[in-house]
Amino acid sequence: MRLTTWNVNGIRNPFSYQPWNTARTFPAMFDILGSDIVVMQELKIQRKDLRDDMVLLDGWDCYFSLPKHKKGYSGVGMYTRNATCSPIRAEEGLLGVLPSPTGVPYRDLPEGESIGGYPNAFQIAELGVDPDALDAEGRCLILEFPAFVLFGVYSPANSNGLRDDFRYGFICALDCRIRNLIRAGKRVVLVGDLNVSRDELDGANCLDDMRKAGLTHEEYLSKPNRRIFNQLLIGGEVFGSRDEGREQGVLWDTTRGMHPERKGMYTHWETKINARPGNFGSRIDFVLVSESMQSWVKDANTQDGLLGSDHCPVYVDFHEMVQSHEKEIKLLDVMSDPGVFEDGKRQKEWKLTDVPAFSGKRLTEFDKRRSIKSMFAAPALPKLASTAPERSPSPTKQDLGATPMSENEGSKTKSDVSESNGTARSPALKRKASIPDKPKPSKRQKSETIASVSKGQQSLKGFFTRGKATTVESPLNDVKEELQSSAIQERLTTPVPPTPSPAGTTATNDVETFDADGPPSVTASPGSQAHSPASAFTASPTSFSARVAAVEQSQKSWSNLFARPIAPLCEGHTEPCKTMRTKKKGENQGRSFWMCARPVGPSGAKEKGTEWRCPTFIWCSDWQGKRGEEKIGDGG
Repeated sequence: MRLTTWNVNGIRNPFSYQPWNTARTFPAMFDILGSDIVVMQELKIQRKDLRDDMVLLDGWDCYFSLPKHKKGYSGVGMYTRNATCSPIRAEEGLLGVLPSPTGVPYRDLPEGESIGGYPNAFQIAELGVDPDALDAEGRCLILEFPAFVLFGVYSPANSNGLRDDFRYGFICALDCRIRNLIRAGKRVVLVGDLNVSRDELDGANCLDDMRKAGLTHEEYLSKPNRRIFNQLLIGGEVFGSRDEGREQGVLWDTTRGMHPERKGMYTHWETKINARPGNFGSRIDFVLVSESMQSWVKDANTQDGLLGSDHCPVYVDFHEMVQSHEKEIKLLDVMSDPGVFEDGKRQKEWKLTDVPAFSGKRLTEFDKRRSIKSMFAAPALPKLASTAPERSPSPTKQDLGATPMSENEGSKTKSDVSESNGTARSPALKRKASIPDKPKPSKRQKSETIASVSKGQQSLKGFFTRGKATTVESPLNDVKEELQSSAIQERLTTPVPPTPSPAGTTATNDVETFDADGPPSVTASPGSQAHSPASAFTASPTSFSARVAAVEQSQKSWSNLFARPIAPLCEGHTEPCKTMRTKKKGENQGRSFWMCARPVGPSGAKEKGTEWRCPTFIWCSDWQGKRGEEKIGDGG
């Protein structure tokens, strides 16, 4: 049996990557993972965002703890394979203050209906945070099997120190709940993104951070959250006397236990610096089990080769035969209700009514729904005999009669005639028959319709260049045509001065005539000199050329304004750089800069003469100023 935990950074995010984008279904994903229990963190959805393909999965049951108020944030989900396991109880939250499906808070349910181990009033008061707010963010989901109690957790991250109290209260509540359950005699498995590392071996940049902050090894391990975490672990390094109630570690780190000396065993990589190719990451995703379950573990490892998130899956494999209460049993026998499996063989079929009421399939939105596969698997209904009347033949003129009809009778529709002769017609056909036939549009009407549909601004560039959406030519050509038309109009409205006539003749004015499809022509009176038709366009050549040049310059200016800036080339590889924005508080917060686009190397430092990121760094403001100076110097 395999148990997998994975921070997916959005429940649908993995489907954009191989191999998940082939089938794009959750059962296919779980089969590739080869797991019987899959725990996901950071779903980034709310209850209203749940869909059939997330909940109604054939062969799988599901459970969700989602944020109650904040949208697109946090969220934990668990999927269990019905063929191998089925929980006996399920709930959300660490403190038990949230309402159960019956409306009663989990901590107030009868002993046989609740998982137990809830912190008492004194322990909650020591947390220093609001219990309702702690459980309302969708950060903890708990399933109980006869074999153990499974915690799926997404711990708060270190958000620049803004929520240190909330983060510390959460890990203290988690430590308290787990220890209470172990004292009650239950085994515990804790999996998820805990957002804390054990020591320097679990972070590629730990030593560098310690050097910058001036911290010693002892000071680094004595950070409040890391100290609580190490006290929870068996073999965790703790300086000074241990806290009261935390005298011993109770959970075993399966991944580190199976690979004690392995370096670079990371589960999370920063996407903003493209840290995954160089394996510059940290290990903050864990699978922890009770001390009595160490012998159950067959293998545990990370799957850093599987993409789909900024985290990778982490799994643990359990033996088929395990030790329980000083005897060896099959693990399947204690992963469902007693009597469902005996000696590893199923005795009872899985039923939805037997699963906890917190199951996703029993939510009000899905409890009456079925998947497509289950619908086709249902027995087919008996085929009903057809009761439709036989269709009568079409009436002839003799059937309708030869007597002349009045004006009202002549206005009958075809549907009325059919009904009068016993022909059955559907309501849809009646409505269709009652609609008068429209005249067939001509070619000119079709072209006008297409032109009217295409009218309007089609793009932002088209707005600034005054382009016509119905033409495929350059917008500049349209402007030229418009200017030429205005020149012609100006020529028509300007009176033509009389032409001096030779001696002995009478001066008369020329008359310009226009053909509908051709250029203007000139008809001269006898004895006069005809004007050239080109004179209409050469009246003011300087002003016309200036207006065209102004339009071209305006179009070029707008194009340059909206064009993406040219990226500088990095020093080490002569490749285009990428832009980043400074988020660290200070005078440079919000400023953008150019840097080498290659991923950081295993050292995390900027390296010269290697395949990893080089030290190139240019402020965007400086680069734009340099480019502007170069253009001015070139006379641009």
